[in-house]
Amino acid sequence: MPIENRKNIEGAIFLALFCLTVPAANWMIGHVGTVCPADSPCLVPVAPGLLAPSGVLMIGAALVLRDLVQRRLGVEFGLGAIIAGALISAAIAPPALVTASAAAFLLSEAADFAVYTPLARRRLVLAVVASGIVGLVIDSIVFLWLAFGSLDFLAGQIVGKAWMVLLAIPLVAYIRRRDARLGLSPA
Repeated sequence: MPIENRKNIEGAIFLALFCLTVPAANWMIGHVGTVCPADSPCLVPVAPGLLAPSGVLMIGAALVLRDLVQRRLGVEFGLGAIIAGALISAAIAPPALVTASAAAFLLSEAADFAVYTPLARRRLVLAVVASGIVGLVIDSIVFLWLAFGSLDFLAGQIVGKAWMVLLAIPLVAYIRRRDARLGLSPA
């Protein structure tokens, strides 16, 4: 398969997965968790004694997937993916949750984008980790404040999203090594 085709196919896969993470996260908050108190988000454990709203894992994955979309398809697709994820979310979650999610997602992904873009050509793994950390902190603060009027789950949100960024490091390192071996440059 020609390298350019492989790049586009991988980019399309990353884009589709990215666009599904935000609505999946919003759906999970109301439907998936080990603890689902009335009038509160469903919660999952992210560390011993630490809970977070269940969508946290999907958003952690989204931070990495957005970077991979940009790597394969370019900056325009990376920005378009941010908007598409927020719009798809509107069809799945309650309006208040969608508003909080969209605002948090747009702000965190813009910050993620600003950190990732200058680092990605030279140090892909560092770019993904650094941009993920910036994005997950901003997303956690903005989302919790707008959705629940509280930062009670901030530590859990940060830890849960950080787990997903850390779990992605081997995949990102593999992509970087394979790209170098194939002479495949970022978009």
